Amino acid sequence: MHDRLKHFESPPLLEQLRHWARELGFVRLGVSGIDLEQAGAGLQHWLDRQYHGEMDYMARHGSKRYRPAELQPGTLSVISVAMDYLPAEAADPWQVLEDPGLGYVSRYALGRDYHKLMRKRLQQLAERIAQHIQPHGFRVFVDSAPVMEKPIAAQAGLGWQGKHSNLLSREGSWFFLGEIYTDLPLPVDQAGENHCGRCSACIEICPTQAIVAPYVVDARRCISYLTIEHKGSIPLEFRPAIGNRIYGCDDCQLVCPWNRFAQPTTEQDYLPRYRLDQSPLLELFAWSETDFLQRMEGSPIRRIGYLSWLRNIAIALGNAPYDAAVLSALARRENDPSALLREHVHWAQAQQLSKQR
Repeated sequence: MHDRLKHFESPPLLEQLRHWARELGFVRLGVSGIDLEQAGAGLQHWLDRQYHGEMDYMARHGSKRYRPAELQPGTLSVISVAMDYLPAEAADPWQVLEDPGLGYVSRYALGRDYHKLMRKRLQQLAERIAQHIQPHGFRVFVDSAPVMEKPIAAQAGLGWQGKHSNLLSREGSWFFLGEIYTDLPLPVDQAGENHCGRCSACIEICPTQAIVAPYVVDARRCISYLTIEHKGSIPLEFRPAIGNRIYGCDDCQLVCPWNRFAQPTTEQDYLPRYRLDQSPLLELFAWSETDFLQRMEGSPIRRIGYLSWLRNIAIALGNAPYDAAVLSALARRENDPSALLREHVHWAQAQQLSKQR
């Protein structure tokens, strides 16, 4: 162990790290080792089943994903942090889902993109460690490299991977994760204990039955994957089940009993922008590309692009009850230059006409 670390007993050192983390806005901090072989084997089994769909990046980088020292040479410990993102001021998600005239956006994407904010805070935490405890080689990650953040967080005691595969704690699952790979041999926390029990609420509520077994998600069926990661035509079999979800899906989290104990975020950047927590579909569908790019500046939604945004909204409009205004809006885009968008608009038109009395 590094000389200066010898002067710290394990509990006081970890408590100091947690204190600094809280000052920087993180709600939890834990430390894990770097043995992720079991998680790596599980990942390979998942990949072999093609459950990753078009997310080819999940199959790249080989063992670097589950061997931290290969990704960042010299890594001996991983500091894992959590930051709450559930906005207290957002409209009730169930009410939005039940209103077919509104577009549902996943809670994590209502405000500004979390990547830069968390990466900056993690950098500050790593530098504080270097200044006050021990200079160290480190690298910070926020969903930015082949890092198995959920198994790492579970090993660090931040929670456990629920049956929906998201990390879950006794304070719910509405939080982001970030990591610091460090060459310091830090004392590690006890791994999180699974508290899902017999509950299967997340499996039962999934609109597309994407949770094909407890703890196993077939991304190809998942609405979050279909509306965010998938760039082509959304399979016909899933379109009705998407309902009015235009960016992501939170059903498995909304129904989780542990989220009754979730605390709202204190970060202003995560509060809803442009009424995305309850925006009328027709307003969003009328946005020009310039509108989309300007209003989604700094938002995670911007990365899916304008075309996927319209594709998703077209499906939601097709799922809405018959409305002449919806048909008019669809008609204005039925000759769009994009064959992909035209296909989804024509489908939505057919769905609307089938409901006309």
